[in-house]
Amino acid sequence: MPQDLQEAFQPELWQAAPARSRRAAKPKAEKAPHYTGHRERLRERAAQSLPALPDYELLELQLFRSIPRGDVKPLAKALIARFGSLPAVLAASIPELKSVPGVGEAVALDLKLLQETALRLSRAGVERRTVITSWSQLLDYVKLALAHEPREQFRVLFLDKKNQLIADEVMGHGTVDHAPVYPREVARRALELSASALILVHNHPSGDPTPSSADVAMTREIVEAARALRLTVHDHLVVGRDGVASFKALGLF
Repeated sequence: MPQDLQEAFQPELWQAAPARSRRAAKPKAEKAPHYTGHRERLRERAAQSLPALPDYELLELQLFRSIPRGDVKPLAKALIARFGSLPAVLAASIPELKSVPGVGEAVALDLKLLQETALRLSRAGVERRTVITSWSQLLDYVKLALAHEPREQFRVLFLDKKNQLIADEVMGHGTVDHAPVYPREVARRALELSASALILVHNHPSGDPTPSSADVAMTREIVEAARALRLTVHDHLVVGRDGVASFKALGLF
């Protein structure tokens, strides 16, 4: 046998070649993302006790439904950092929500749907009931509706003869420290709804619900306009993140 064929068929050389091929063909294991399994773990904790979860994890659970894949914890924390709290996130407008990187139209709409659901649940505790005897529920409702609004909003609760809620309407949108309201428009709307009484409500985006001198002057104008039409103004509530101030309780009527 020629020398070159003898070398080719040496056992040690023939056996070594497949081993090198096997080592070269073996794929490298890919490292799993750091958040692998996080959704399942968070869902398990939520099933055990939702109230025990911090706000950002509640927000994560909601974002799971809007963003089916990936790590949404950074987005949940970014939203709370941007707006200050979970209620403030839900109170933000769709354009404000979309200003946060990672929030698109669908995510913003899902968050606003969550806020609207909460508002309707809270309003159900006030509707078709005597508002005066459901005062704590009324305060809960106005806090949920207005405490985290970024701009002033003036609302009027129109009541019937039994002091049951007929309508809750926004009568003025404003800036961070002023919402224009016109007593004649409030009185006209009360007549259209056949209302017998009113509760005035507006918010202070600063967080401090203490009435200003302008608030007091405007309230007195509305009370006088209402009195001429035999409408009763039960109270004026000023809502802030720090609480709710009642004109009646403060002796400002």
